[in-house]
Amino acid sequence: MKRPSRRLLLLGLSTLLLTGHLPAHADEHMDAIHKRGRLKVAVYNNFPPYSDAGKGIDVELGRALAARLGLQAEIIGFQAGEDMGDDLRNMVWKGHYLRGEPADVMLRVPVDPKFAQDNEQARIFGAYQQEVMGMARVASRIPSPSGSAAVALEVFTREKIGVEGDTFADSFLGGVLQGRLRSNITHFRSIREAVQALKDDSVAAVMAPLAELEGALAGESRFAVEEARLGELNPKRWAIGMAVKADSDQLAAALSSALTELQRDGTVAAIFKRHGVPLRTY
Repeated sequence: MKRPSRRLLLLGLSTLLLTGHLPAHADEHMDAIHKRGRLKVAVYNNFPPYSDAGKGIDVELGRALAARLGLQAEIIGFQAGEDMGDDLRNMVWKGHYLRGEPADVMLRVPVDPKFAQDNEQARIFGAYQQEVMGMARVASRIPSPSGSAAVALEVFTREKIGVEGDTFADSFLGGVLQGRLRSNITHFRSIREAVQALKDDSVAAVMAPLAELEGALAGESRFAVEEARLGELNPKRWAIGMAVKADSDQLAAALSSALTELQRDGTVAAIFKRHGVPLRTY
């Protein structure tokens, strides 16, 4: 949506929210948020280091965004659906028959043009992290995951590697080297379980999004944890942001302004650091 003076509008909305005054033409959603005094923030359950048992990077970010808007944060944890389109429907634009009304904003949403086009009932914006694929490994047995997968991953024709089932890492490893690695791929219900298997020496490596590995192995020095720089990986990185209902123009503008301020003053990077995860924005 085009705006004649987007910067001025964002600054004006932020000021209005902080002082508790909204213009008469404010959209109904924003008016309802202001009246209740709380911003409902949807985050995934059981998703460390981002959101797990009321703690994590996204939980802290949600609270920081709400505070910057002069609101309290109401963190709403939810279980992932069959796909992210289901999550957006249940938590952003429609609601769930058991839970009721959706949240005001959902965090950890891919900022991708095709995904946004396929989910036009939601407005996706506000990238705050770039995620990449990573590997945690026993360095004495597993070489650095870089270059050609045919060379770098050949070791897993002999060594076992753990993945969370039905994920990008799982499908990638199952397809490379003409399927020769499949017998040595060990599937787990979560990255947390896969990392525990690495600690127990049941597998020699784990492949997963790098930030999740860094969070799971924070303070652990026995393993090399690094980006998987493999030529065959696609996508090599993906942006993570947030989503609101498609017609919540003023809420999206206010959250964008708040996020920019939190990024500029170092709050976002500090939140990631507290959880043992470097903030990647490249």
